[in-house]
Amino acid sequence: MAFYILRRILQAIPVFFGATLLIYFMVFAMPGDPIAALFGDRQPNPALLARLRAEYHLDEPFLVQYGYYIAGIFRLDFGTSFSGQAVADILARTFPVTLRLAVMAVAIAFVLAIVIGLFSALDKGGVFDNSMLVLALIFIAVPIFVLSFLAQYFLAVQLGWFRPTVGARNDWGDLWLPAWVLGFSVYATSMRLTRASTIETLGQDWVRTAYSKGLSRGRVIPVHVLRNSLIPMVTDLGTVFGVLMVGATVTEGIFNVPGVGNTLYQAIIRGENPTVVSFVTVFVVVYVLINLVVDLIYGLLDPRIRYVTT
Repeated sequence: MAFYILRRILQAIPVFFGATLLIYFMVFAMPGDPIAALFGDRQPNPALLARLRAEYHLDEPFLVQYGYYIAGIFRLDFGTSFSGQAVADILARTFPVTLRLAVMAVAIAFVLAIVIGLFSALDKGGVFDNSMLVLALIFIAVPIFVLSFLAQYFLAVQLGWFRPTVGARNDWGDLWLPAWVLGFSVYATSMRLTRASTIETLGQDWVRTAYSKGLSRGRVIPVHVLRNSLIPMVTDLGTVFGVLMVGATVTEGIFNVPGVGNTLYQAIIRGENPTVVSFVTVFVVVYVLINLVVDLIYGLLDPRIRYVTT
């Protein structure tokens, strides 16, 4: 197991450097001067432009700029935005909000996917199974901004069960409505994976052996069927968690959630390249760590995987 963990960690290192180099190249190697663009039509004197370029190392060769940036990352110095704020302070203010939202959404999707997927598999071809498959197709087909507006209008405005927008108050209780919307938008795929995996597991020899030994259904389903059926769903939800951390921009915008997605969108609009690069780098780190954890859970759930890869 130790070699399996070490191997996964070593595999994550080139992914980190390759992704950050690509992101830095896409943002800073493009034509145009971000410092000059910052002032628009009212250009300052050349001395001020030169000083700002030197401050952000924009007058250095590209690989030297990237070296300065990576060195700063390892010192937990993400640089300064063009507005003068430390990017680390912006991340410290927005990242916990998106993390809370993603955790709540994944927890909702995880519970719904397991419960509905398991009972759909046990009722294969029945009324419940067909109803849940149709419902899942609806949630897959409906764009998330439509789902967000419907939930906002009916559940918040008409029924008053939730606040329509989040704003400055963004504790756990204030994030329930966007979390339910995100959870329902991603649960359908995981539910279908759980259902398919459970149906496949129910036909395996070890399940029939368990029944032939006289074990009850209440013992066989959770111990022998559910555990083996969770493997594809754990992988899927791990990926979904990373996607929610970086891709909840639309939902955060509709519900006015002051998270990283909303802030990143505003930074792109204002052309604040240091903020964009730093945010995306943190996203890469989060994504790599989540997939590393998923790989470790994957190996724990199915020991054959770690033996095959070693």
